[in-house]
Amino acid sequence: MEQVINRVFKRPIAYKKDYNYPFCGGCGHGVVLRLIAEVLEELGVYEKTIATASVGCSINLDKFYNLDIVGADHGRAPCVATGVKRAKPDKIVFTYQGDGDAATIGFNELVHTALRGENITTICVNNTNFGMTGGQASATSILGQITATTRAGRDAKKSGFPIKISEMIAKCDGAAYVARVAIFSPQSIRKAKEAIKKAFEYQIKGLGFSFVEVIAACPTGWKLKPVEALTYIKDEILKVHKLDVFKDVKEGIV
Repeated sequence: MEQVINRVFKRPIAYKKDYNYPFCGGCGHGVVLRLIAEVLEELGVYEKTIATASVGCSINLDKFYNLDIVGADHGRAPCVATGVKRAKPDKIVFTYQGDGDAATIGFNELVHTALRGENITTICVNNTNFGMTGGQASATSILGQITATTRAGRDAKKSGFPIKISEMIAKCDGAAYVARVAIFSPQSIRKAKEAIKKAFEYQIKGLGFSFVEVIAACPTGWKLKPVEALTYIKDEILKVHKLDVFKDVKEGIV
């Protein structure tokens, strides 16, 4: 009797057939990249999408995606993506950035992109440190967090308070959708995908700038085992970087 196999999980068409996984064990980037690929496929926009990668973990986009990908200087992905979208307004354009890139080195660029209401999408993976370059503190590092540059823990008197990037971007008039999600459980991953999908849908509808901040684990930078890193997200990071939809022009959240 011929066996019938119902496939419930497959490789997204945006993925390359062969790739070498470049991230550390337990890193959240692989999950977020998978969610983006699934969303682009479900929305039917994979073939018309252009990604913008900056310096940091996002430089690995070309190892995963069979997409057109444009490189940018550190923190400047929103500027490059703006140029791409204005030159090719029929394309779906997104930036993929870490917190060191988007919230620290390039926050000025991000804010002005949101203020202009550029019709692009930014996915910011916030693991509260410069994961690619040695685990230094970033603007989003929480108080008390031990990093390569805050050996005794982040001190507000020395380093200031952590920036709450989504709350600040939501204040920009040109932002159409701003949400903070996290990936530490199956349920949270599903919610993260819903937010990412809505962000791209808003770009398709031409509503303005959409921004999704994803709190994700960096076990290597945090000096934790992968499971411990997920607990750290729930018990520590989310106390500071609270999950919420901070702006949604269609739902009247401003």
